[in-house]
Amino acid sequence: MISDKISKYRWNICALLFFATTINYLDRQVLSLTWKDFIAVEYHWTNEDYGDIAALFSIFYAVSMLFAGRIIDRLGTKKGFMWAIGIWSVGAILHAFSGMVTSGILTGQWLVGFKEAADIISTVANISSVVSVSVTFFIIARLILAIGEAGNFPAAIKVTAEYFPKKDRAFATSIFNSGATIGALVAPLTIPTIAKYYGWEMSFVIIGALGFIWMIFWKFMYDRPESHKRVNAEELKYILQDEEIEATNTEKIVPAKAEKVTFGRVLKHRPAWAFALGKFLTDGVWWFYLFWMPAYLSSVYGIKSSDFEGQIALFVLYLITLFSIIGGWMPTYFVEKKGMDPYAGRMRAMLIFAFFALVVLFAQPFGHISFWIPVLCIGVAGAAHQAWSANLFSTVGDMFPKRAVATVTGIGGLAGGIGAYLINKISGGLFDFAEKNWTSVDGQNLIQAYPQIAHAEQAKSLFQSHHVSNLDEFLKLIEKQGALVQNGIEKGYMIIFTICAVAYLVAWVVMKLLVPKMKIVNLK
Repeated sequence: MISDKISKYRWNICALLFFATTINYLDRQVLSLTWKDFIAVEYHWTNEDYGDIAALFSIFYAVSMLFAGRIIDRLGTKKGFMWAIGIWSVGAILHAFSGMVTSGILTGQWLVGFKEAADIISTVANISSVVSVSVTFFIIARLILAIGEAGNFPAAIKVTAEYFPKKDRAFATSIFNSGATIGALVAPLTIPTIAKYYGWEMSFVIIGALGFIWMIFWKFMYDRPESHKRVNAEELKYILQDEEIEATNTEKIVPAKAEKVTFGRVLKHRPAWAFALGKFLTDGVWWFYLFWMPAYLSSVYGIKSSDFEGQIALFVLYLITLFSIIGGWMPTYFVEKKGMDPYAGRMRAMLIFAFFALVVLFAQPFGHISFWIPVLCIGVAGAAHQAWSANLFSTVGDMFPKRAVATVTGIGGLAGGIGAYLINKISGGLFDFAEKNWTSVDGQNLIQAYPQIAHAEQAKSLFQSHHVSNLDEFLKLIEKQGALVQNGIEKGYMIIFTICAVAYLVAWVVMKLLVPKMKIVNLK
């Protein structure tokens, strides 16, 4: 006898998407957790060097997202996802070999181990050559990583559209999208520890290898719901409950050879522009929180990611962002309890999250009380972003036919990547400039602590001209002796935090002006 009880295999697929996204974010975060305390020491990187690498990764990712969506639409989600995670895992592991390549290019010694390569590089007198070669190699590795990682969200959003009805998509999206938070959460507890005891290179190798393990599960667990043996008739009926409405309001029944989805056809419709601009204005905020928070704690508070205190601080910061799962529930509440259409429900929820993002304005002004204040503020802002992002992604499935979902998502990814490029590029240069030009000390306190220094300007010239070997350590030492020190980099972070805080309200207004009400897109 065949059971009428609905199966729930769609949640197994959602779990796979969650783990893929977790691995995705672990791979991209290895660099942010190792560059300041490990890699920069070996390669002599500045904030600007790191900012350039992070910015270029963002633009590589953005351009790749534009094409990833179309490739996923053509290959299908099973093959497309396999290729994506395979490429990004290779790119992740490749970072570990930068020392060998730098050693080979600069000294001719290629076949060396990780530790031996570091020792050889330390003997190279031309520091600028070390910086140039190592940065270039990391950019190449980030390019490969970006090409692969760009396939994750177009594929995941397409799978969500395949396996969930519209009313559940935001919740399913928030679940798999929380993998970004879990990845960010697990990363500070594992990556710096691996780097500390086994070398920063092994952190790239070990984390990168996780993607190949995931590919095994994907190969044997995924198939389209119409063909999957684990999806029974009742579950399939539940999944496809929107088909009749969509067929009536948009394209009736899509023929076997549907007209090709092109960028031009998609961009004729305002919902595509609303999604793209929403991504452009807000994606960079999350990337900034992800890429710069370890360096922020190290530069402003002297807390290294490899220290227990730093690991706990970053863990708590990203733990708070788990509250973003509310982002999936809230639109469902507005739809089912308040009678709103899916788009109106999402926009109401997104406005609430936009106001929560403003809390980051309090991070820097109150950071002098305790570093935990910015940790908590940034955590809340990160949760607001992830909740916002889950709903922003779901607006695509609400208004576009399934065959165009990945393409529209790719366009949005390009826009978001451009925004992330700008914020990372600006941040790196701004922080170096602020640290060199906006740092000040109280002259009287400084003279009392160091009588051999005639006045504050002399002290300022010392660390601006790099006559002091370590600016951060020098400033901390002066501060401990009772001198009033204002580290200019704090002002740089305050500027970026302000941009991050207001970005969501601006994005919400832009989206609302472009698409005031829900509009089902007909691509014919």
